[in-house]
Amino acid sequence: MELDPVLLARLQFAFTVTFHIIFPSFTIGLAAFIATLLVRWRWTGKEHFHRLARFWTKIFAVSFAMGVVSGVVMSYEFGTNWSNFSRVVGNVIGPLIGYEVLTAFFLEATFLGIMLFGWKKVPPNLHVASAILVALGTSLSAFWILAANSWMQTPAGHEIRDGIAYPVDWVAVIFNPSFPYRFAHMFTAAYLTTSLVVLAVGARYLVAGRFLEEAKTMLHMGLGMVAILTPLQIYIGDASGLNTEKHQPAKIAAIEAHWNSNEPAPLVLFAIPNEKEERNDYAIQIPNLSSLIITHSWDGTYPGLKSFAPDDRPPIFPVFLAFRIMVGMGMLMLLLGWVGAWYWFRGTLFTTRWYLELAQYAWPMGFIAVLAGWYTTEIGRQPWVAYNILRTADAASPVAPSAVLTTLILFVVVYLCVFAIGVYYINRLINHGPVGAAAETPEALPNRPLSAAGKAAHEAMAEE
Repeated sequence: MELDPVLLARLQFAFTVTFHIIFPSFTIGLAAFIATLLVRWRWTGKEHFHRLARFWTKIFAVSFAMGVVSGVVMSYEFGTNWSNFSRVVGNVIGPLIGYEVLTAFFLEATFLGIMLFGWKKVPPNLHVASAILVALGTSLSAFWILAANSWMQTPAGHEIRDGIAYPVDWVAVIFNPSFPYRFAHMFTAAYLTTSLVVLAVGARYLVAGRFLEEAKTMLHMGLGMVAILTPLQIYIGDASGLNTEKHQPAKIAAIEAHWNSNEPAPLVLFAIPNEKEERNDYAIQIPNLSSLIITHSWDGTYPGLKSFAPDDRPPIFPVFLAFRIMVGMGMLMLLLGWVGAWYWFRGTLFTTRWYLELAQYAWPMGFIAVLAGWYTTEIGRQPWVAYNILRTADAASPVAPSAVLTTLILFVVVYLCVFAIGVYYINRLINHGPVGAAAETPEALPNRPLSAAGKAAHEAMAEE
């Protein structure tokens, strides 16, 4: 069987970026959460904020290290597997990635050591400042990476000479048409991802009857962010979709599985897009609702997939499915946040056992939504690697398929081992809990829910 080197290179990059994006989507929000805890500690003098900050800093260190290691690999892939991409658009993408290193990464590297190891070695205010600057660094990193990626989606501020893109207006390059929407969408997604993890850990401790003061703080802070940010994210996502329809209409047509341009589009809840027959099989849909969402008119029309040559269409089913997974996660987040906010308002949040039991398993929702969103964005850009400038098939390096396959297999093995070890260690840190937190007995709060695991933990502590 003859191997396709372009497909293998795409699979390799897809695998490495899937692994990598998990960690920035967590550490961006986590750095801000740690800085907020330290500011609250200095403001109020309450030690449990300090204990929580130290606890989450350990988890941040593991996640940050895994994110850096996995991100470096992708930089090498630009040269090994995608040399024509680097040749054609490197004049634009290279400096943007360089700015990320010069500003964000250097800022993080300078103050990360103080944040990780300066708990008793530097003045408290300096330590708080270091955490704030690390949080700023992670945000700057997201800024530059999303500027580069958004330019690939909606190129601007450049000119083409002899098939090579040259920047002529850096402001237009950075603030290209999709960048404000995509930056806001991804930044909010990162904060939501972290908030869901914090909420889940707080619920986990409450169900187990451990670290109650810290658990309540985590539950309040995580739930508050989820309840507020989820509807905001839905609004940002809608605005981003309208921007995409304007600049990447083929992607929107694939997302909606919309074929015919001359008729109002139904909202397809589920279907199996049939690319060969150019129709949807087994469709469950609501008439005209997609037209209402996209055009804000019940009878509005927008370009369908038949408006584009088959070679200019993205793969429809993965884009269609990934988008619905992302939206589904968003609806679950909204339900989780608003139901929790209702119990919080009633004063029964900490004693509503069924809600806490479910909330402790909410931590993967943000990661799933981020991955689904990235798949929608990146697969939906196909067949272009830089939209209307360079096709993916023309961006690959002349590398032997066997070499790409070998490195892909090695990446899968190594990454899965690293991922498993990292997740195992993070789970151990969570099981251990904040150092110095008070161990409360079941009698301390008789009205709180206490699981069998919580009772067993208290019995074990009593035996010790």
